[in-house]
Amino acid sequence: MKLTDPDNDKKWEEEQDDAGSLWQKTVTTKVLLGVIAFLLILILILLTVLAGKRSDRQDQTDQDLQQSITDYAKEQQELEEQVLEEEEESPEAEQPADEEEDEEEEEEAEEEEPSSAENEKTAIVVDIEDENDEAYTREYILKEAYPFFADNRQDAIWDLAHLKRYVKLSKGLEGTDEYYYQGDVDSDGKPHGTGLAIYEKNSYYFGEWSHGKRHGKGTWFRFYINQKNKNNAMGIYMSHSYSGEWADDLPNGQGAEHYDVDISKLAPTQGRILQNVVGPFKNGLYNGDMYANTVDYTGNVQEWDGIAKEGVFTLWRDMSAIGECAVWRYRDDHSVCLDIDKSENKNQGIRELTGIK
Repeated sequence: MKLTDPDNDKKWEEEQDDAGSLWQKTVTTKVLLGVIAFLLILILILLTVLAGKRSDRQDQTDQDLQQSITDYAKEQQELEEQVLEEEEESPEAEQPADEEEDEEEEEEAEEEEPSSAENEKTAIVVDIEDENDEAYTREYILKEAYPFFADNRQDAIWDLAHLKRYVKLSKGLEGTDEYYYQGDVDSDGKPHGTGLAIYEKNSYYFGEWSHGKRHGKGTWFRFYINQKNKNNAMGIYMSHSYSGEWADDLPNGQGAEHYDVDISKLAPTQGRILQNVVGPFKNGLYNGDMYANTVDYTGNVQEWDGIAKEGVFTLWRDMSAIGECAVWRYRDDHSVCLDIDKSENKNQGIRELTGIK
């Protein structure tokens, strides 16, 4: 009979229990790994499906967008073609009789003085078509214009002067020495104090007066409306003005002469033209140290100096051999001068005011 050791039996049982536990853990681990692997595969499949759907949606969106752009372009093209067809089919509007009459009047005026001098400024005041309207009377026009001149609103002054009724009023004074006046007067009814005058040839004066004569500080304007002459070839000059001191009805003292120039009508061969002259005046003539600037067809502005005495310039260099006078000297380079014909070196100033030809 074989005897057994109880301790050995107990040890053997424990070993058996450990082996069983280890086997169970191994099985559980394998099961968990399998589940995890399955889940990972499932997630990958879902991601792949979602990506495919997203791609399909993007492709569809791109197709829809492209189709929308194509449809829009087609609609725009059809609309443009329709507009062009309507413009081709639509007859040209007949010219109103009033405009034809205006053109006939302008043609008659051109026979006296050729027409030109376009401008790009737009009137801020609507003109009146009915010439029997009160707005065509000199009383109404003077009252209407006065505050704009008093405030020196030059854009508004430009606009008003180009209205048909203003041009018509000024034309009614042509060939006379008369003028229409609004402002202060003396005991004899003559302009005295501050006032506005309208003259022939679209000319105006606003400023101080003394017993019927322009005296003190004031501004004179002339607008070249549908006019060009030997002094305004090709309508380059659109307006001419003087602002400064006056005495005995003429510029006397310090003042500034200005030309409003349309440089689009200048050609490269025409060179520079005067735009501003500043300095002392005597009876409308340049008299003292004068400053001027010029402009060319590119809009380039240059500054010049001159010395004159009662309209006669001191020459910067002797050009008598070729019959020319160097009257203006370039400020940045004294070797450069502006020349005029020798016969013209007299009565240099604002000849439109002096009446000297």
